[in-house]
Amino acid sequence: MTSPISNEFIQQLTLTEKASLVSGKDFWFTAGIDRLNLEKIMMTDGPSGLRKQADSADALGLNQSVKAITFPASALTAASFDRHALTTLGKNLGEAAKNEGVSVLLGPGINMKRSPLAGRNFEYFSEDPLVAGELGAAYVNGVQSQGVGVSVKHFAANNRENQRFTSSSNMSERALREIYLAAFERIVVNAHPATLMCSYNAINGTLNSQNFKLLTKILRDEWGFDGVVMSDWGAVADHVAALRAGLDLEMPGKGPQSVTEIVDAVNHGDLTEATLDIAVKRVLKMVHDWHVDSQPKPYDKDAQHEFARKLAANSMVLLKNDDHTLPLANAKDVAILGELADKPRYQGGGSSHVNAYRITTPLEVAEAAGNTNYQAAYSLDATEADADQIAKAVVAAKQADKVVIFAGVPEALESEGFDKTSMALPDNQNDLITQVAAVNAHTIVVLQNGSAVEMPWADDVAAILETYLAGEAVGEATWDVLTGVVNPSGKLAESFPIKLADNPTFGTFNASPLTETYHDDIFVGYRYYDLKQRAVRFPFGYGLSYTHFSYHDLTVTDKDQSVEVSYQITNDGDVAGQETSQIYVANHASLVEMPVKELRDFAKTELAAGETKTITRTLPRRAFSWYNAETSNWQMDDGDYTIFVGRSSRDLDLHQDVTLAWNPQAGAPVTPDTYIGAIMARPDLRAALEETDMAKSFDALAGNDTNSEMMKNMPLRSAIMVGVSVDQLNAFLKLANQVK
Repeated sequence: MTSPISNEFIQQLTLTEKASLVSGKDFWFTAGIDRLNLEKIMMTDGPSGLRKQADSADALGLNQSVKAITFPASALTAASFDRHALTTLGKNLGEAAKNEGVSVLLGPGINMKRSPLAGRNFEYFSEDPLVAGELGAAYVNGVQSQGVGVSVKHFAANNRENQRFTSSSNMSERALREIYLAAFERIVVNAHPATLMCSYNAINGTLNSQNFKLLTKILRDEWGFDGVVMSDWGAVADHVAALRAGLDLEMPGKGPQSVTEIVDAVNHGDLTEATLDIAVKRVLKMVHDWHVDSQPKPYDKDAQHEFARKLAANSMVLLKNDDHTLPLANAKDVAILGELADKPRYQGGGSSHVNAYRITTPLEVAEAAGNTNYQAAYSLDATEADADQIAKAVVAAKQADKVVIFAGVPEALESEGFDKTSMALPDNQNDLITQVAAVNAHTIVVLQNGSAVEMPWADDVAAILETYLAGEAVGEATWDVLTGVVNPSGKLAESFPIKLADNPTFGTFNASPLTETYHDDIFVGYRYYDLKQRAVRFPFGYGLSYTHFSYHDLTVTDKDQSVEVSYQITNDGDVAGQETSQIYVANHASLVEMPVKELRDFAKTELAAGETKTITRTLPRRAFSWYNAETSNWQMDDGDYTIFVGRSSRDLDLHQDVTLAWNPQAGAPVTPDTYIGAIMARPDLRAALEETDMAKSFDALAGNDTNSEMMKNMPLRSAIMVGVSVDQLNAFLKLANQVK
């Protein structure tokens, strides 16, 4: 039998059959060809749980899907900073997909959290491309280990929901490469995903579905991607142009029209059959490599539910815990306030919506443990405070030893398809927290939200636990952390500004329906807050524990083209815990705008009480590089760097300077515009300075502090002002540019 991925098989296809293969069929399926026994395969949404629709397929989750485990959303799993956990999550998702006859899972979403108002932030990992890339790669490896492919999305720079089908994300090439493409690159190179999903938007005026530079030059020629590029559902405006640009599969397709337009384009010479054949071969390879048995089989949903509980609990972020208010283990009387305790928001809206297998609410778990003092205190269907409800809550709070208030953002205010207009919680929730905190000093706030929120009451409450959207085991996982069954170890994968106006996109995000101008450039998230020395509510990488960890004994070793970083962490407390240590690099060498520091690695370590462990990580050349748009290359500059290690982006106990000289000795060409300070800093140019007698003049200037500083800012052509002749300059230029 001829292999379906061979050229011989493709030659057996008619033009119409080829055209059918590059368009989706029946919303969730690729096209099959009965006469050649080519089966169709199914794909479905699944970043946080399988959304296989049994009947009446739709793109936004409006119709019922099969029951599946609703795992925590990526906003929470990212806070785990746990590569192993994300691989295990992927394995669970892959197992579910395989047993439901799904060949390709549409996820993970790895777009950057540029603005806290982006409506789909709950579905994405982080504001930092390293975190998104590392955790995304772990997720992909886990899913694909089960024989199920993934579609990493949304490629690329899809950082808002409003007008997402047409808006153009306009930015510098450097920002595109360093921030918005870097996570995709890491996953493509390290995890080899089956497919990438092309996003709706344009980049710098060119629709991504028709963007040859993005889909072919960068993705395939530079990164070596050999899988399928499929469109987001409805993202293709011109199917012929998309195929020419490097798109392989239009989803969901437009029925017979999709086939006809491709056949006509080939017949009229607008599309070569050779170009069509390339896309056909990639689709055939996807069908061959990732085909699974379409007959559903049972799998252990109870075990997956328990994993969802563990993953959620180990990802939750303890933001505040004054006077050891948590855990609740010794609390005599606990009041539970807030309708979200009874009707938790545990998953995102839109295409990530899952028909949960077994939901456990915080209230039912609390009541099972004997905590029955509950007041709804507000209505999720309203935003204005109800005086009677709050009054009852205040009475309950006065009588309680401790109070747990469940607060968050209702799904109606945060979903796929639109962006938020505020970071604030509804007024009725803020009023409740403020009034309760005034009468009970042991007030604990548990947050359920998809993205960063403002907390005007943060200084008034004793403890804050961020649970994001914790999945169907939200009740058990939340109570595990509150009672100390699980020691929290999550760290924020995004910055929490004090107020919306502090964010770099304030006033420009969604300002135009046609374009989104990325004025913040490379300064996204903590990169911006550090640069502007701006206070934040909670910094990137931040999270508390019920124990304490100390850092010590940092050593940094230049390994030539890499740097080895070694340090020790000690658990100084009396309970076991997990700590995510973070390694940042400050670049003092490059003569371009640079962030104050950038995350370059992280490690999650489990330590028993009193235990010390040594962590050793290796930073590659890329960790010290920036993208030079003028040369279209990643550039590492010789010079001084600082390595920081610590608990968060603003709590770095350890640091050490290192000077790197990894490039060939010959520097950049010397021109009349080269600055004298740069020339004096190059030992390889000393002989040329002496041979032309320029060394005397420059050395004399360098000996005077004022003149020395001025000299650094003088180009070579201005040296005539200090007595250097034109002939000397020309002779020096000739000698300097012969240096090897």
